[in-house]
This record gives sequence, structure tokens and C-alpha cells, in this order.
Amino acid sequence: MTKKGNKEFKDYAGAIVLGLNDAIVELTGALAGLTFALQNSRIIAVSGMITGFAAALSMAASEYLSSEEEADIHSERKPLRSAFYTGLTYLIAVILLVTPYILIDNIYKALASTVVIALMIIAVYSYYMSKLKKKTFARKFIEMALISFTVAIISFIFGMLLRGYL
Repeated sequence: MTKKGNKEFKDYAGAIVLGLNDAIVELTGALAGLTFALQNSRIIAVSGMITGFAAALSMAASEYLSSEEEADIHSERKPLRSAFYTGLTYLIAVILLVTPYILIDNIYKALASTVVIALMIIAVYSYYMSKLKKKTFARKFIEMALISFTVAIISFIFGMLLRGYL
């Protein structure tokens, strides 16, 4: 990556991590819950894509509004560009996380694949940020993974409870 690319990435790293982490936390949790509530890979995929698309737009809009409010503090960041990075990274993560439900009929294998993909996204981002900011990879990776999968486990339990009642 060029120096200009590194500076751009550093300037918008917060927007990128917001999109990535929120997508991983929210969608992995939603997919885990949907897996046990719906028991149908196609319906789970459609539900995940609709949820993820709406959430990507929502996160982009929220990032825009947040960046507008902070314009005086972070004058080098452009609100529209921040919104773009947040929404785009969210949408990319959604596509990656939902893909196993499109390609794999067994919902439990699809969920396991989604978890592996989420871990890979977290690992790649953590590695890149650790090199860029000269920080330790393990701490960033463990923190993001623990947060993401705690939410996924809670959503999984909630999905099981809903399935039992509905």
C-alpha cells in the first residue's frame, strides 16, 4: 500500500473497524439465532442478507451523522467518505458471512463456516492494524473475537429459546 493509501487507511480506520466489527458482531449473532430458529439455509441466507443490507445502510448513515458532529475535532476526515467506508466494509462482511448459507445446505456446517470466516476477517484486520500501528496482534484479535462471539452465543441461545416458544 502506498503512503497515501496508508494515510487514508489510518484516517478512516475507525470507520472501517466500525463497519467490520458491527457486521461481525451483529450478523454472526443474527445468523446464529436464525440458524436455530428457522432451520432452513435459504431462508437464513435471505434473512441475513436483508438484515445485513439494512444494517449497512443504517451504519453508513449513522457514521455520516457522527462524523458531521465531530468535523471540528477530526477536520481531515470527510463525513461522506467515512460513511462510505463504514457501509462498504459492513456490506463486504455481510456477503462473506452469509455466503456459507448459500453454498452449504447443512445449516450447522454453514454456521461453523460463518464462524471461521468471522475469525479470518478479525485476524486479517487485527494483523494489518497491528503492523500499521505497531501494536500487538494477539490483544486486538482476542478482544475483537471475544466481543463478537459472546454476542453470537447469546443470540444463539435466544434463537433456541424463541424456537422453543414459537
